Amino acid sequence: MAKEQQIDITTTAEALAKEFKEHSVAEFFKKNRQMLGLYGKIRSLTTIIHEYVTNSLDACEEANILPEIEIKIDELGPEYYEVTVKDNGPGLTKEVVGKAFGQLLAGTKFHRLMQMRGQQGIGAAGCTMFSQMTTGKPVKVISGTGNGKCFAVEISIDAKTNQPKLSNYKEFKRNFRGVAVRAKFKEVLYKESEQSPLEYIRRTAIANPHVTIKFTDPSGKKHIFKRTSNKIPKKPKAVKPHPKGVTVDDVLSYARSTKAQKVISFLKNDFDRMGAKALEEISKKVNFDLNKDPRSLTWEEAEQIVKAFRETDFLAPSTDTLSPIGEEQIKKSFQTIVKPEFLSVVSRKPKVYAGGFAFQVEVGIGVGGEAGRTLANGEKKAEIMRFANKVPLLFDAGSCAITKAVQSVDWKRYGLKDFENSPVTVFVSLVSVYVPYTGAGKQAVADIDEIVEEIKLALMDSGRRTSRYLAALRKEREKQMRREAFMKYIPEVSSALAKITKVKEDKLKKKLEKLVLDKLKLEELEEKIEKARAEARGKEVKSNAKESN
Repeated sequence: MAKEQQIDITTTAEALAKEFKEHSVAEFFKKNRQMLGLYGKIRSLTTIIHEYVTNSLDACEEANILPEIEIKIDELGPEYYEVTVKDNGPGLTKEVVGKAFGQLLAGTKFHRLMQMRGQQGIGAAGCTMFSQMTTGKPVKVISGTGNGKCFAVEISIDAKTNQPKLSNYKEFKRNFRGVAVRAKFKEVLYKESEQSPLEYIRRTAIANPHVTIKFTDPSGKKHIFKRTSNKIPKKPKAVKPHPKGVTVDDVLSYARSTKAQKVISFLKNDFDRMGAKALEEISKKVNFDLNKDPRSLTWEEAEQIVKAFRETDFLAPSTDTLSPIGEEQIKKSFQTIVKPEFLSVVSRKPKVYAGGFAFQVEVGIGVGGEAGRTLANGEKKAEIMRFANKVPLLFDAGSCAITKAVQSVDWKRYGLKDFENSPVTVFVSLVSVYVPYTGAGKQAVADIDEIVEEIKLALMDSGRRTSRYLAALRKEREKQMRREAFMKYIPEVSSALAKITKVKEDKLKKKLEKLVLDKLKLEELEEKIEKARAEARGKEVKSNAKESN
């Protein structure tokens, strides 16, 4: 019998220890760039435009500036492009520009609980890393604050330390305010499609009617989307976490960074809707002194706090922190860009999901005109436009809560018998202090019951209005068909009658035409009378119901 193999446990452990290494965030995303949406040639290019444009929009709005963004894509070779994006925002300082474009998970957004387009602080730095990976070249950035002084710098990332590397820094005089970034990328492709940069820009203009975007594609063709509103959206407010939406780990994390000296002050100052009555209830449900230093809280004590939160009644989270697009603004941009024959827009009241995050849904349904997707053969298909915090979502539609909500609606009830093949555009916008994306690529909203239900209710409301329009349209078409059918036989009938009665054919023809028109008008009048009677009966039923109560 062969001897059993002896395993040197000590040697194995030491060998494993030598291989044990720490990796930076930049190294992680370098190996997993698909998590940032940087995979697929068309998708990668659109994602790059998305990241730069969202940063520009957020910067302009925070500075109360009407955004003007210029985008240019130049083809340098096969699957090799240069992207230039310029805005009129407040600009960046020398101290911040490196972190903004050369350090992942650094920014002004991740640590604040408020409605913003970007959330993780990954986007622009992720683009820098992608440029570096595919071309070996740094990103060039020019920044000006409008005081006549500007600077230019080249930025790359040290992947091992996740730190920015700045080179060729130059200061110069120019009356420029904003940021301009120029970067080169390989392994990308520009192609006009439903997921192209042009479509992304088009939808961005629809959801952001206060922005002007000028886009020059690789062929040199210019596309201009002018703002339809001079109203800058209400600036979202940062909100405190709601007690119903926090975990034990959250409580301990907040406690370590609080300025409060006592737990009771920490709870009062650092959480939303924490009133005196709630604090009194919580103090009775925990077995430790709330006057202790919050930084000394133990896991068990934090568990007691969270349990007390769950057993205490709080007001719903604040919802005045949201900044929706607005019905009028949606109508203006929709009618300018999509140009439907009919448009119905519905804005729902703010709601709360997961116990602690406010959100709001806005929906638009456009029918006819240029609504819907036009195929190469000229056929029209239904188009679903998804937005989260005013940002178009072009990818991962199948895993998105918005798509699920649209598909759950019985469109036949609203006059759209073949929804998929109808000239219709469905617009769905979700705004929230925290959008529950399914991944770091931020292209799909997680399937949360409260969100899906709100979207569905908004679609049904808009669908009812659309149904009334389509019903009226069908009646008008039927009337037109009857008119055409009658008119078709008038020449033959008038000719035959003229021979019989010896009356001039033209005179008989005019009388018959008038008879047809009078008949159709009479039918229309009867319809109006019947509609008025139905409305009167409805009011009578409501009145009787009130009296009986």
